Amino acid sequence: MRIEQESDGVSASTKHLVFAYYVTGHGFGHATRVTEVVRHLIHAGHDVHVVTGAPDFVFTTEIQSPRLFIRKVLLDCGAVQADALTVDRLASLAKYSETAVKPRAKILAQESEWLNSIKADLVVSDVVPVACRAAADAGIRSVCVTNFSWDFIYAEYVMAAGLNHRSIVWEIAEDYSHCEFLIRLPGYCPMPAFRDIFDVPLVVRRLHKSAKEVRKELGVTDDVKLVILNFGGQPSGLKLKEEFLPPGWLCLVCGASKSDDLPPNFIKLAQDAYTPDIIAASDCMLGKIGYGTVSEALAYKCPFVFVRRDYFNEEPFLRNMLEVHSQCGVEMIRRDLLTGHWRPYLERALSLKPSYEGGINGGEVAARILQETALGKNYASDKLSGARRLRDAIVLGYQLQRASGRDITIPEWYTTAEDQLGPTTPGSPVDDGSLALSPDFANFDILHGDVQGLPDTMAFLHSLSELEEKHKRRERKAAASLFNWQEDIFVTRAPGRLDVMGGIADYSGSLVLQMPIKEACHVALQRIHPSKHRLWKHAEARQNDKGGNPTAVLQIVSFGSELSNRGPTFDMDLSDFMEEGKPITYEKAKKYFAQDPSQKWAAYVAGAILVLMTELGVRFEDSISMLVSSAVPEGKGVSSSASVEVASMSAIAAAHGLNISPRELAILCQKVENHIVGAPCGVMDQMASACGEANKLLAMVCQPAEIIGLVDIPSHIRFWGIDSGIRHSVGGADYGSVRIGTFMGMKMIKAKASEELSKSCAANGLNYDEVEQDDLELLKQEASLDYLCNLPPHRFEALYAKSLPESIVGEAFLEQHENHNDPVTIIDQKRTYVVKAPTTHPIYENFRVKTFKALLSSASSTYQLASLGELLYQCHYSYSACGLGSDGTDRLVHLVQELQHSAESKSEGGILYGAKITGGGSGGTVCVIGRNCLKSSEHIFEVQQRYKKATGYMPFLFEGSSPGAGKFGYLKIRRRAAPKKANTGDDHAAVTVENSS
Repeated sequence: MRIEQESDGVSASTKHLVFAYYVTGHGFGHATRVTEVVRHLIHAGHDVHVVTGAPDFVFTTEIQSPRLFIRKVLLDCGAVQADALTVDRLASLAKYSETAVKPRAKILAQESEWLNSIKADLVVSDVVPVACRAAADAGIRSVCVTNFSWDFIYAEYVMAAGLNHRSIVWEIAEDYSHCEFLIRLPGYCPMPAFRDIFDVPLVVRRLHKSAKEVRKELGVTDDVKLVILNFGGQPSGLKLKEEFLPPGWLCLVCGASKSDDLPPNFIKLAQDAYTPDIIAASDCMLGKIGYGTVSEALAYKCPFVFVRRDYFNEEPFLRNMLEVHSQCGVEMIRRDLLTGHWRPYLERALSLKPSYEGGINGGEVAARILQETALGKNYASDKLSGARRLRDAIVLGYQLQRASGRDITIPEWYTTAEDQLGPTTPGSPVDDGSLALSPDFANFDILHGDVQGLPDTMAFLHSLSELEEKHKRRERKAAASLFNWQEDIFVTRAPGRLDVMGGIADYSGSLVLQMPIKEACHVALQRIHPSKHRLWKHAEARQNDKGGNPTAVLQIVSFGSELSNRGPTFDMDLSDFMEEGKPITYEKAKKYFAQDPSQKWAAYVAGAILVLMTELGVRFEDSISMLVSSAVPEGKGVSSSASVEVASMSAIAAAHGLNISPRELAILCQKVENHIVGAPCGVMDQMASACGEANKLLAMVCQPAEIIGLVDIPSHIRFWGIDSGIRHSVGGADYGSVRIGTFMGMKMIKAKASEELSKSCAANGLNYDEVEQDDLELLKQEASLDYLCNLPPHRFEALYAKSLPESIVGEAFLEQHENHNDPVTIIDQKRTYVVKAPTTHPIYENFRVKTFKALLSSASSTYQLASLGELLYQCHYSYSACGLGSDGTDRLVHLVQELQHSAESKSEGGILYGAKITGGGSGGTVCVIGRNCLKSSEHIFEVQQRYKKATGYMPFLFEGSSPGAGKFGYLKIRRRAAPKKANTGDDHAAVTVENSS
C-alpha cells in the first residue's frame, strides 16, 4: 500500500504519547532520516526516546526540544567497513555476533525493562532487529521504518563465512517477524521478514538556508563550480591533490580530520555542518551511495557522482533510483577516484538534468502513521501472522541467498525489487520458440561460422542489432557505444555444465562425467587499431593525461549487473599487463583486479589476455572491446564462471588468429580462475564448457585433463538439474577447506606408505619372494602418489583409512608434514580441517564414476536405472560427510526419494531413480536421473511444487543440452551499411564515448 498525501504536518494529538525509536549503528544516513520523523512526532506534542550510537549533534542540530531524549546504546553494528568503500563481510558478522548475539539475553531483559520504565506506547526501529523482539517481550507494539533489512544484507555475507554465523540470519528474521508492519521508503530492497508493508515518500531533512546564503557564507562566487565530497569520512589511501579538480572548481570536504592538510581548492567543512543546505547549494556531489546522500541529492536535484561500495546490497536499488528513474547519477570507477581522474565525471554531472518528481515528505507521512498506530489504529492484516509469518521470515531470509539478477527465474520475494528495477537487460535467453523460425538479425552479415539453429545465439545477435537505440540503463548505454560497426565483430558461445558425476573429485584426478547445459555465455569482441577505438570519457581523459597518443585499451561491458555486486563496465590500458618488457605475474594481476571488488568480475574476462601473454607469448597491440552476456545463472553450481572464461578466451583467440585446441583452451582458462581470480577449482568445468557436445556426457580423467570419450545418453534415460536457490561458490570457505583437507589426507597417505616401505625393506633385507615384491611395488607407487584417485578403495581401506585423523589443526599438520603440496590453496594455521571424509570421498567417487559409466552402456532395465540412481545418492551423502551439503539440496534429494518410492512410481515400474548435489557443493543445483518419459517430467514438476510449498521458492529447472565452445567455433559478423545516426552525446552517462581520433 502506498501512502503519499500532502498535509500541513502531523496534527497534534489530544493524547500525549511516548515513542522509543531505535537507530541502527550503520552510518549517519539512518540517524538523519530518523531525525526528520522524530521532528514531526515532537511537533505533534509527543516524547521521543532515541536509542542510538550516533553523535548528539545529528539530532540536536535539527531538534531542540525537552521532549527529545537521547540514550546512547548500540544494539547492532550494521556493515563493518575497513574504509568508506570497503565492507568487511566476515568482520560484520563477527561484530554483530559480539554486539547482539552473545549478550542477547541480557539485551532483551534490559530493553524490556527500560521500555516499561518509560511507559512506551510504540517501539519504532530503523532497523535494529532486537528492538522488535524486546518490544514483543515487553508487550508493546513495534513498527519498522526502513528501505532495507539486515537479514537481506547479511544473507550474502554468510556465503563468505561458510558454515559460520548462519544462525545470525535466522535470528534477525525471527526478530523482525515480531514487528507489526513495515513503513517502506523508496529505493527499497527485498525484505522477506515483513508481510504488511506501507510505502511512503522520501524521508529528507528540510533546508534551513538558500543556496545563495550558503555560498555567501562560504565566500564562493556564482562563477565557481562547487562539488561536495561526502564519504562519511575519507576513503583509506585517498590523498587529495589540487590537480584532481578542473580549473574553476572548489571542493567542500565532509568529515576531514583537523590534521588533514588540504590543497587550496579544497575546503574543510565543520564536523557538524548541515549537509542538506550544502548539497542544495552545490553543483554536484561526489561520494558513496547511501540512503541519506541519495535522498538529499534527489530531493534537491544535485547531480551525484558516486563510487560503488563492495558488498553493500542496498546499493543496486538506490543506484537505480539515481540513474534510471531520476537521471541524477554518474558512476566513477574507484581507480579514477584514487588517482584523481575526476574531470570527465564532474563535467558529465553538470550536463545532467535531475528529474526526481516523487514526494519528499516521507518524514511527515511516517510520523502520522506512527502516531495513529500508537493511538490504537490497526494497520496490519492478520492473513500471514504468527507462526506462518515467522516460518516464512526464517525460510526466505536464510535459505534464499541474494539472486544474481541474471537468473531466469527469480525467487518470489525478489519480484518486487525486479519490478522496481525493471526487466533485466537482454542476455542470452533460452529457447522460447519466438526466434527459432524467423531470426531477426538481418542487419548483420555472417562472414564466418554458423548459428547452428541455436535460439539463444539468434537472440544475442538480435540484441546486438538493437544496441544503437537510446537506453536508460547504463550497461546498455555503454554497450551501444562499444563497437565500431564498420569493423568485424567476433562472437563466441560457451555453455555451463551439469555435473552428473565426479564433482569435487576432479582436483584429485577422478574420472568425471559432465553434460553441457542449454544455458550459455556469449561474448562479442572487436579488435581495432587504437587510433580508431571509441574510448569512454574517463578512459580518454586518462590517455590524454599520459600524453594523448593512442595506445591499446581494453573495454568490457558485462550485461546483468543491476542486481549483483559488480559494475557493468571495466576498462584498462593493456600496458598495465606489462612490466619491464614482460607480462606481470599472476599474483600482481590478482591484486590488480581485487583492488575494486565491484570490478573483480573482470578478472574472469581480462585474465584470459594475461594468460595468453604469459603461457603462449602472445602480444596485444590493438585495442579490444568486449560485450559479455551470460544466461548461465551465477551461484547455482553450473559453471557460470567457466562459461565466461571459455567464451572470452575463445573470442580473443578467434579475433587474433590463434589456433588453440578446445582442450588446451580449457586448461588455460583454469589458470585464469586458479591464479588470477583466485578460486581453487579443478579443470572439469572449463573442459565441459569447451569440449562438450550436446546430449552427450563428456568423460574425462582429470590427470590433468585427458578426454577419454563422449558417452551417449541412452534414449530411455534423462538428466535434470534443479536449483536449490542457495548460492554456492568455489571460492567459498567450505569448498576451499575441503580441498585442503583432501590434500592433507593425500600427504598423510604418502607419508604412511613411505613408512611402511621402510619397515618392509628393513625387515626383509633383499630376500623378497614374489608376493612381497609386488606389495613393495604398490607401496612405492603409493609413496609417490600423484593423484589421490589412483589409490584403489581396497588399498585405502586395508592400509590407510584407520590411520587418518577425522580432523587436524593447520598448525599441527604443518609441523608434521611442512606443506600439503596444493599450489592453489593456503593452510590457515589456526583453522581445524576435516581430513578423513574429504580424503575418502574422491577415492570412492572415482570408483562410483567408473561404475556409472559402465552401467550407462549396459542393457536397459529397471536394475540399470536403480543402480545409476543409487550411485548418485551415495555421492550426495559423501558430499555431506565432507561438510559440503546444504538444507536446500538435502530437501530436493529427499523429495526425489519420496517420489521414487511412492506407490505411483512403483505402479509405473519406476520414474525417478536418484539425485545428488553437484559441483562445489554447499548449495547450488541437484542432478536428478530418471526414465525419459512424460511421467518423469510430471514428477520433476511435483518436486518443484513441493519445494516451493516448503520454502517459498520455485526452483529453476535445467533441462536440455547444447554444444561446447569448440563445437560452436566462432562467428565473424559485420553490420550492413545503414544511414548514420547523429551522436548527441547526451545518452551515455559516465560511460559516454567519443571517437578518440
